[in-house]
Amino acid sequence: MYKYLDSLDLQSLAPLKAIQCYARSLASSCALVGSTLSSRTCGPLRKALRASKLQTLSSSRKTTVLISPKEQTLAFYRQLEAFVMTIGILALLSVAFVGSARAQSDVNDPNEQTTIIETERDIDADRSITERLQAIYREIEALSGVQVRVNEGVVILSGAVANDSAAERALQLATRLQGAVAVEDRIDRTLSVEDNLDPFLERTENTVDAVIRAWPLYAIAALAFVGVSLAAYLIASAHVIWRFFAPNPFIADLISQSIRFFGLLAGLLLALSILDAMALFGAAAGSAGLIGLAVGFAVKDTIENYVASIMLSVRQPFRADDHVVINDMEGIVVRLTSRATILMTLDGNHLRIPNSEVFKGIILNYTRNPQRRMTFNLGVDADDDPIEATNAGLDAMNSLEFLLDSPKPIAFIEEVGDSNIVITFAAWIDQTETDFLKARSAAINAVKTVLEDQGFTLPEPIYRLRLEGADGGLITSPAAQNASKSQPSHTRPSKAPRPTASDQIDVSQDNDVRRQVAEERARGDQEDLLSDVRPIE
Repeated sequence: MYKYLDSLDLQSLAPLKAIQCYARSLASSCALVGSTLSSRTCGPLRKALRASKLQTLSSSRKTTVLISPKEQTLAFYRQLEAFVMTIGILALLSVAFVGSARAQSDVNDPNEQTTIIETERDIDADRSITERLQAIYREIEALSGVQVRVNEGVVILSGAVANDSAAERALQLATRLQGAVAVEDRIDRTLSVEDNLDPFLERTENTVDAVIRAWPLYAIAALAFVGVSLAAYLIASAHVIWRFFAPNPFIADLISQSIRFFGLLAGLLLALSILDAMALFGAAAGSAGLIGLAVGFAVKDTIENYVASIMLSVRQPFRADDHVVINDMEGIVVRLTSRATILMTLDGNHLRIPNSEVFKGIILNYTRNPQRRMTFNLGVDADDDPIEATNAGLDAMNSLEFLLDSPKPIAFIEEVGDSNIVITFAAWIDQTETDFLKARSAAINAVKTVLEDQGFTLPEPIYRLRLEGADGGLITSPAAQNASKSQPSHTRPSKAPRPTASDQIDVSQDNDVRRQVAEERARGDQEDLLSDVRPIE
């Protein structure tokens, strides 16, 4: 390389001198930029720029002294080499500077205030901040070990505290002080058992002392609560009074329980008011409201059944001993409780129906109207006269004493079938004296007997068979042919009438189920919300 430099002439060095001047100015600019950077992150860069500048100045001095083109070219290349190194170091340090700036911005102390920092500062400001913070920390026992040092508005906290909560409290107090630019946390957390346990024991001791000092007030609050609650309990226990005003025992018990509840609530409010602790009641009431809402959704069916019990007890759709059908379930009413309606089926079994279903269900009450109509169907042969059969059946029903004369029995043709004519008979009975099933059975037997005695045929299913021979004709046996020739045309056979003694027919009421219901109700060991004095809807 130096041999190549020796072969160069002075004229060829003119462009190189221009590049040398440009390099010097660029190095000077880089040095100026380096001087504005942070001393922490750009220290190496500034040293490199300073070295490059000194080297450039020294080489320039040599250039002014040495006239040899070789020496001047060598100095230029040295300056160029230093310039390239400076550019590389600048690029590397710029990347490092950006990363450092970002990291430092992420770890900035959150306690630093965002207010504008003043340019001029009072000389005694740092001392005032120090004295003020030290006075505050001395008054707080948990922060008495914190030491304060302030320099140019930067508050440096050191010393030792028991835990993180105490240290955080010290930092918050420092940031709230006017004139504090930033807060440095250098507090040591001891986390010792003694330092953390002593405040708890002290608070417990203070609480016990406060309770001991205030025991007369607590005694008065307790007496107020007991007095109001006891008064409400005594008022609610007067069942005779509430049952006099209430429509049934269930409503009376509901009023009594409500008075007890509101008495307890009033006593609690009075006690808390004496203790000046109504805020506690507000918090408890809010929590109880949320819990009550959740429980309400959970026991929705139970609440619905309870409300239905109240409505059924107030507006009674039936009474005890009524014969009812509720949602296709038939029986005699035994009692109405706060949860269900108890029926006794006609087979003597207990049937328990939830009150919510009874309140929303379809109820058929046979007992409300003592008169009840019974119907039945009988068929006669298609060749018989249905009008004569109808009149014969009506005469038989009119002769039955247990059937009511008003409304009178009726009969009508229901339909005409393939081989018979269906006639419907209907009559009324008094359920208070006559059993429905017995009366219906006796009426069917009487009409059937009369129709048979008068020659009417009660047909059975008839099936006709047609047999065809090989030639397509009917195959008839000689016996069948003789029978067909000898059989006369259809005539109504005459039978002697069979008298029906209606007075010998037992149609009295079957009271076995009602007797069992009466025996069970007579025990009185269970609640019954049904009342005979209340109106029935």
